[in-house]
Amino acid sequence: MSSSAFSSLALSPALLANLDALGYHAMTPIQAQALPVVLAGKDLIAQAKTGSGKTATFGIGLLHGLNPRFFGCQALVLCPTRELADQVAREIRRLARSAGNIKVLTLCGGTPLGPQIGSLEHGAHIVVGTPGRIQEHLRKGTLVLDGLRTLVLDEADRMLDMGFHDDIAAIAEQTPARRQTLLFSATYPAGIEALAARFLKQPVRVEVESQHSGSQIEQRFYEIDPDARFAVVERLLLANRPTSCVAFCQTRQQCQELVDYLDERRISAQALHGDLEQRDRDQVLARFANRSLCVLVATDVAARGLDIAGLELVINVELARDPEVHIHRIGRSGRAGEKGLALSLVAPAEANRAAAIEALQGMPMAWHPLSSVKVRDDSPLLPPMTTLAIGAGRKEKLRPGDILGALTGDAGIPGDKVGKITLFEFQAFVAVERGIAREALKRLSEGKIKGRTLKVRTL
Repeated sequence: MSSSAFSSLALSPALLANLDALGYHAMTPIQAQALPVVLAGKDLIAQAKTGSGKTATFGIGLLHGLNPRFFGCQALVLCPTRELADQVAREIRRLARSAGNIKVLTLCGGTPLGPQIGSLEHGAHIVVGTPGRIQEHLRKGTLVLDGLRTLVLDEADRMLDMGFHDDIAAIAEQTPARRQTLLFSATYPAGIEALAARFLKQPVRVEVESQHSGSQIEQRFYEIDPDARFAVVERLLLANRPTSCVAFCQTRQQCQELVDYLDERRISAQALHGDLEQRDRDQVLARFANRSLCVLVATDVAARGLDIAGLELVINVELARDPEVHIHRIGRSGRAGEKGLALSLVAPAEANRAAAIEALQGMPMAWHPLSSVKVRDDSPLLPPMTTLAIGAGRKEKLRPGDILGALTGDAGIPGDKVGKITLFEFQAFVAVERGIAREALKRLSEGKIKGRTLKVRTL
């Protein structure tokens, strides 16, 4: 029996069967090294890049030791952003399918407190949330951690970067002393070391290679005139014509200026940065994930923790100041065994940054002349899908099947023309092929969804 097989672990037959059904056949390097430590109940420091399988690592560990009959919080997962918390909660729910009535609750800022308090009154086995909102519930006494068995700090370096050190410390101090603590971090700066020394007991440290395989992600570097930066981005986009690209900028202002530049040239792009309201962030991310937005122009803070399937291209509009950040940026592409492409623009003033990246990667950069970038089609770069926003969501008991039925029922739109459906508390998004967007809007606006007429608009 291979030691990389999940069946080599002391997991329940039901959990093993569910892992197999979900396509978890062989453990990733981080899972193979960390899961035996987690299952043995030891504290853990795991250093691994995003997309390495860390969520399943701690998710399996949490479910293994869970008591389904006790409806108190037995595991708490702290995440830096709401988006990451939502992804983690979804993954744990998938892993928990075989375990019956396991309740996983997400507690994040940017959403009303009242419904969260109501959900907590009914109990939850696993809570996933952001430090600020978890602190709020602890202060109000609506979240009780007396029965906590495991505390997980996910993307701990990012949480420290965002100023959550004091919140994390205050939360950890309100948990039982005899808990297991699992710390996951892409990097291991001094702040993480200090945090681990304070809250972990004799932790086992596991580190997985942070570099990306050259065969997995192809990198190309272009020397540019800084005044031509946006024009080069446009050229790269039209030459490669991706349906899905993240363009990394250094500042919120640079993000917005690039979006305005691309918008004028009919290249589908939107910004993701820290100034956006949560509702707007949700909308931008939903559109990007459902293929009705081609280019997500983002700062590093905003993009950390994003897990976008099938991302074709990453463009570094400006080189990251920290070479570790460069590794994380390009790692957005080439995930789950797929090939990735990362294109980096380097102005003369960024030569030191380029040298630091080269030193970290331990291999020479692949420099390409701009003349090698051939634009054969300069028509507008538009996404294959369009998003329709519906003015009702989970609170109105709306389900994806209700929206799909309203679109496709009674000889309506073919099901294969309908894409991803995303539900929020008070609204829902459905992606449809761009060519039938007007027909779909008319059908939803003039018809009924779950017996009701709802407001529908195109985003």
